[in-house]
Amino acid sequence: MCLDMKKWLYIFCIIPSLIIAQHKISGTFSPESEFTYAFLYEATPESVNYINQAQVKPDGTFEIKLDASIKKGIYKIVYAVPPEDNNFEIFYEGNEDIELQFDLDKGLTFTSSKSNILWSEYSEKISDINAEISAYYTENQQNELQLLELFQNLKSIQNSYEKQSEGTIAHAFITSNRLYIPKTAEDVQTYSQNIIKHYFDNIDFSNRWIQSSDYITDRIVAYVFAMPSDDDYYKSAIDETVTAIGNNQTIKLTILQELWQNMTQNDFSEVANYISDTYLLELAKQQNNELLVETLMSFKKTAIGIKAPNFEVSEKQSLYDLNSHNNYVLIFWSSSCGHCLDELPILKSIIVEYPNYKVIAFGIEDETENWKNVIINYPEFIHIIGLKKWDNPVVEDYGIQATPSYFVLNKDKTIMAKPYDVNALKEFLSK
Repeated sequence: MCLDMKKWLYIFCIIPSLIIAQHKISGTFSPESEFTYAFLYEATPESVNYINQAQVKPDGTFEIKLDASIKKGIYKIVYAVPPEDNNFEIFYEGNEDIELQFDLDKGLTFTSSKSNILWSEYSEKISDINAEISAYYTENQQNELQLLELFQNLKSIQNSYEKQSEGTIAHAFITSNRLYIPKTAEDVQTYSQNIIKHYFDNIDFSNRWIQSSDYITDRIVAYVFAMPSDDDYYKSAIDETVTAIGNNQTIKLTILQELWQNMTQNDFSEVANYISDTYLLELAKQQNNELLVETLMSFKKTAIGIKAPNFEVSEKQSLYDLNSHNNYVLIFWSSSCGHCLDELPILKSIIVEYPNYKVIAFGIEDETENWKNVIINYPEFIHIIGLKKWDNPVVEDYGIQATPSYFVLNKDKTIMAKPYDVNALKEFLSK
């Protein structure tokens, strides 16, 4: 997708100033051919700030120098674009070097740095023991002594790593991650209910390291989406999450925005609008987040089941006036977008199989020449050009932040679907 730069702004061409190295982050990426640079960012509750960068050598090794001004905290290493999807977190204690290995298939391992090694080891052992507990219940085993032993092992691992991690950043995460541990054998239903009941008991929402990390977001997304469910369940889980977070407005905004995005991506439009109307829109206004306010309002206008915003198709006709077909595919595209130019021919070939559908192609452009050169290849589409690019009022009404973007409309111009790409559109049409 061609992302709107208003949404994501990461600068990779910064020339670092000369620094006096105190410590370093070094390691190996593999497969080495997939990596060129490693970028270091400091993560805070409020923002993600560029620190330094290093070129990845042909053998996959890299070294990022840290001067004395680099503070103890949570940091992210970005290794590809989009940066929000291609990064991993590290703990920096301010007094040690960090050595690591990152493999695209095997993941992240640390060979030095007490805090990072403890958190990695702890996470792996907790995952393993929980898998054993899950297997016990899944296989309907009846040996209560075996179950109690598993719970005791879970408790021992937790207590051991809490003690080992005292004085490190990892301690905040390990203690926040303490799960519900029964004192007696429980059936699967009781155990599951108690896990949910006590899910937030130990998460320290006030801790700055926790606030700076993706940890809270990941835990809460896992809680809300623990099982496929209906709108009422998701709304209830979101209410419980907000209560657990308390009064920290910055963290609340971050978490709710992530949940809102998950709901929109999974086509839970009613829940997404519930998050917006009940919590998120007001928070965005309080924090003067104009882009988020605009995005939320645009989504409400273009949610599935809502009549699409009207716009002029020609001097004499609007979208609402069109009545030649039972359904319409509205695509927002741009002649400067490589993905669009790849998908338009596919869209043309697909739509031939569906004579009840008509394509409306809205070009998001700065000028007309390139657009005209492209549309001559698609005479069967209805073409509209929207100048001023992302500032075009129709683009703003539809909340378009990436091209191509698709909407499937029925004869009344009610939005039936918002496919992610042309393949998702094909799948929708085939059903």
